[in-house]
Formats: sequence, C-alpha cells, structure tokens
Amino acid sequence: MSSRIPELADLEATLLLPTVSVVVPALNEARNLEFVLPRIPDFVYEVILVDGNSTDDTVAVARRLRPDIKVVQQNRRGKGNALACGFAASSGEIIVMLDADGSTDPAEIPAFVASLVAGADFAKGSRFAGSGYSRDLTLVRRIGNLALNWLVNVLFGTRFTDLCYGYNAFWARCLPSFGIGVGEAGGEVWGDGFEIETLINVRVARSGARIAEVPSVESKRVYGETNLNTLQDGWRVLRTIGREFRAGLPRISARALGVARQRPALDDRIRGEAHAWPLLSDEAAA
Repeated sequence: MSSRIPELADLEATLLLPTVSVVVPALNEARNLEFVLPRIPDFVYEVILVDGNSTDDTVAVARRLRPDIKVVQQNRRGKGNALACGFAASSGEIIVMLDADGSTDPAEIPAFVASLVAGADFAKGSRFAGSGYSRDLTLVRRIGNLALNWLVNVLFGTRFTDLCYGYNAFWARCLPSFGIGVGEAGGEVWGDGFEIETLINVRVARSGARIAEVPSVESKRVYGETNLNTLQDGWRVLRTIGREFRAGLPRISARALGVARQRPALDDRIRGEAHAWPLLSDEAAA
C-alpha cells in the first residue's frame, strides 16, 4: 500500500495543476523546433505555434513533432503581433511565452508555473536574478538592457532586474491589462515588434499585479540569424518607455514585485484591467 502513495500524490498534483498554454512565435524556425518542441513538459495543456508566413517547413515540422499542436497564422508582422495572435488563440488558465529559436529552455516552464501557483500574477524571466545568466548577450546589448532597465525602474517605481527578456508566464486573466490585440491585417501597429516585451512588463506592473522574477538561462539560438537589430529595436524600446510614461497613469504600488503567499482565486481580476491602453499606429502617435 505504501508504495502506491507517491503515485496517488502525483495524480493529485496533476489534477490540481492549472491548464497551461505555451505560445511559440515562429518565422522560418523549422530546424530549431526540433530542439524546442520535444522539451516542452508533458503537463502542458496546449502548444500554439504562431507562424509568421514561414517559407521553410516550420509548420510541417511542428505538426510532425506534435500532432496536437495548434497552428495559427499571424495577421501582420513582428513578434508582438505574433504573441497577440497566440494569446487570442489560447484557452489555458496560464499562458507561457516561449521562443522558437532554442534560446529559452522549455525545461524551465515548471519553475514559471510554480511561481504563479505560489501566488504571483505574472512570472517574469530574468537573466540577472539568482542563478540566471545569458550565453547570448553581447557587451553592447548588456549595457543597453541595463540602462533601459534602470530607466524603467526610475520612471515607474519598479524593481526589475531584466527588462528586455521575453520569457514570461502569466495567468490568462492578466491579458486585459496588456492592452494589446490582434487588430486588422496590414500596416504596422505600435507593439508589433520586439518592444512588446517592454510594453507588457510596464503595463502589467502599472496594473498592480503581483510580479515574481524567475531566474532563467538564455542560450544562443541553435540555427540561423536573429531578427533582432540592436540599435533599431533598442530605439523602439526607448520610445515605448517614453510613450508609456507620457500616458500619465498612476505609479504602481511598492508591492509590484511582492508575491502573495497564497495562490489567488481563479476568478480574481487584475485591478488594472479596467484601464484601456490602445495600441497606436506610428502615424496616430506622431
């Protein structure tokens, strides 16, 4: 009888685990998906591949590796738009943002989920907290990230250690506080690019959500070249910080990085979700 207790405990833990959706934006990442998709934990409820009109076998490889994968096509271009499309297609109680290039390790997903179950609303990956580090950051990108991180902490009263990192997980109820949506096809909307990570981090902090940083190890992409342009995307992040600061919304409370000791009820609502932060096109914001 005693030998069956661990099995019963494992079954109970599985039954109590929230449903988890993993959103994977991908553009010509067929070779990298071979390393990413098989490492996603078995407890994950659904995996959503957001294809950016790939010209290689990205979709075919994804379906071969995971026949149950949900594939959606993004309606514009850029990582931000891909994430918005993936979020809209997600049905899990928890949503995880995972890169398709192999730089973020799916084996870390349990740590993010555990942080949320323990009481956080938003689990933010950090390469500079605890055991986290990066094998990919150049000196220029490291200095730029530190400077932008410092600026956000000063302007918004946050205590982030890593601003420009996109490995995050959150309760799906946080989505309204992001203020992003799929929108219409064609054209470009602010938030469609790599600035999406900063935009989400700032807005979720403003909402008063409980944020916990999770140490994370960033690797180099396995194959191919990054779509990130250090100067161009750094400028977009800086503009995002300025736009959000000019919005004139109240500073967040000191509890922004404090995590409640108990898991919040599933029907709780983030205090900031009543606020609307419409994404502006470049023309409208000029």
